[in-house]
Amino acid sequence: MTRKLVLAGAVALAVGGLSAGIAIAAGAGGDDGDSPLTGSVLDRATVAALAHTRGGTVVEAEIGDGGAAYSVEVSLGDGSVVEVGLDSSFDVVGQERDDDGRSDHGDDAGDAD
Repeated sequence: MTRKLVLAGAVALAVGGLSAGIAIAAGAGGDDGDSPLTGSVLDRATVAALAHTRGGTVVEAEIGDGGAAYSVEVSLGDGSVVEVGLDSSFDVVGQERDDDGRSDHGDDAGDAD
């Protein structure tokens, strides 16, 4: 029940920034050849990642790796970028600082939950 309430709140929070985040994520092909997320999968992954980070802007969303079905990179208000790993049900399975040079914060942010 709590997860549903958090997700519902995230949807309300994300409505304003969702369109911009989706546009950025859809346009980000990445340098590493990973497959970008599209359509409803992109929508659901964006909402889940922004709910987890409590805001920010999605800069890339793609098929996951390292045990995650989906990987969503979120730029936070402090300028750092985190990568949120989601399972196939869009539940968070981990979070770490972005490691592809977009962030000056190379240290690990730790696992979710």
